[in-house]
Order: sequence, then structure tokens, then C-alpha cells
Amino acid sequence: MEVPDATFSSLRWSGRTDVGRFRKNNEDAFLALTFDAQEVRYLGKEGEGSMAGADYLFAVSDGMGGAKAGEVASRIAVEKITRLLPASFQLGASRIDSGFTDVLGEVFARTHESLLELSHHYEECRGMGATLSLCWFMPGWMAFGHVGDSRIYYLPKDGEMVQVTHDHSYVGRLLRRGTLNERQARTHPQRSMLDQVLGGKTRELEPQIGRVGWAAGDRFLICSDGLCDGLWDRRIDEMARGEFDISRLIDYSVSESGRDNTTAILIEAL
Repeated sequence: MEVPDATFSSLRWSGRTDVGRFRKNNEDAFLALTFDAQEVRYLGKEGEGSMAGADYLFAVSDGMGGAKAGEVASRIAVEKITRLLPASFQLGASRIDSGFTDVLGEVFARTHESLLELSHHYEECRGMGATLSLCWFMPGWMAFGHVGDSRIYYLPKDGEMVQVTHDHSYVGRLLRRGTLNERQARTHPQRSMLDQVLGGKTRELEPQIGRVGWAAGDRFLICSDGLCDGLWDRRIDEMARGEFDISRLIDYSVSESGRDNTTAILIEAL
């Protein structure tokens, strides 16, 4: 496949998490980092950085489980990511076909195994799990990995918004088949029942892994399901294309719902 034009030289991002209006604990977590062949460097919640000589990665995880196990699960999910990235930097855009699927597959497999092991050995961690949606940016490409019902949206500068990931749930399958529309899916009594998560009751993990070619002016949104609970897709599209400030989306979603923790990262190619 032909490598997309990569004349842009930088990314900017804006990320935030909110506990919501009813929860006491925030079981969401998000990650922003840049890496090369030698090291990983953590980034702030907002910023801008050059892609000359470095790749970028952003991720959102929504934890679940008793006591504070959900918080632990989501932290483990984002922290495990840093272990394999420097070694994979040399893949580059020109060699992406040869290994990004294996790299991301291993990230998800190792995280899944760690959560299952903790759940087995510690009663307070029994059944804990987490969603994980991550975007790995390199010149011309965004490689992604996903499990659960957090989401990645692609907002091309000159095209319609696309939900890149699919929800790993019964309701998600019905929505993709056209059996339910968005309104019906949002109120379905089984909308929170997931059939794929890291840890939890998932034994055979099948992460969704893929890639999207991108260019200057394109935007991506990674979010937990709390954001989608307060915002319809049309409103997400409208607000994510407006002023570059993730707080606008978070605040609006929490005001409309706020029943769950709400986390999102907005990224734009410059």
C-alpha cells in the first residue's frame, strides 16, 4: 500500500478526564507520550510536538471492578504500553506492513495476562478489567489497537467523521448490523455488557488492530464511553471540529449526563 503524503511536521493534542457528577472514584486513565529508538517521554495534558525523529502515542482506558480495582486496571493498561515501544520505533511508515500488528498485539496480550494474574492472586482484584483504545502516530499513518467500548473517531479535514473502532458488546454488534439505530442503542438495557475487555472474564482476547492514513488538518478523538453517553455522534462531530479544546466536549457531556467517568483526547495533524 502506498504511504500517504507526510508533509506535515507536528501534532497537537488536548486531553482531560472528569470523574462525572455521580461517581466517587475515577476509573478512567489516559496516556500521552512520544518515543524514539532509545526512550519514552511522557507528555503533558496539552501540547504540540514535532514528528521529526519521534513517534507519538495516545491512549484511553476505562477500568472496571470492585473497590478500586477499576482504577488499578486502567493504570496497568496504559503503563504496559511503554515497555515495547522504543524497540518498535524503527518500523517507520515505510515498514509498517511488517510488524505493527505484532507489536500492538503483544501490548494487548501482555496487559491482558497481567490483569488476569492479579485477579487470580488477589481477592480485591478479582474480576477487574479495562477497555483500551490507543493511537500510534507515525509519519503518514495512525496505527490503532482497541478492546472494549471506548472509541476512536477519525475526523478528516475534508470528509465525514468515522468511528474507527467498533464496540465489543452485544449492542455494538446489533448497531453494526443495522438492527438498532443510535437512539435505540443508547437506551438498550444491555448496552454496558461487554464481551471483550482486558482482564475481566475474557479468556480469548481478540483486539481490533488496524491503521488509518492521515494528512495535515485531520483530527482524531479517543474517548471513554462516558463522553458518548452525554454526546450524540452528530454533536461529537460538530464540537470536535470546532475550537481545539477538549474541555468543551468534556464539560458538555458531563452536563448532559455525567453518570460515568468521562475521558477524551483530541489530536490534530499540523
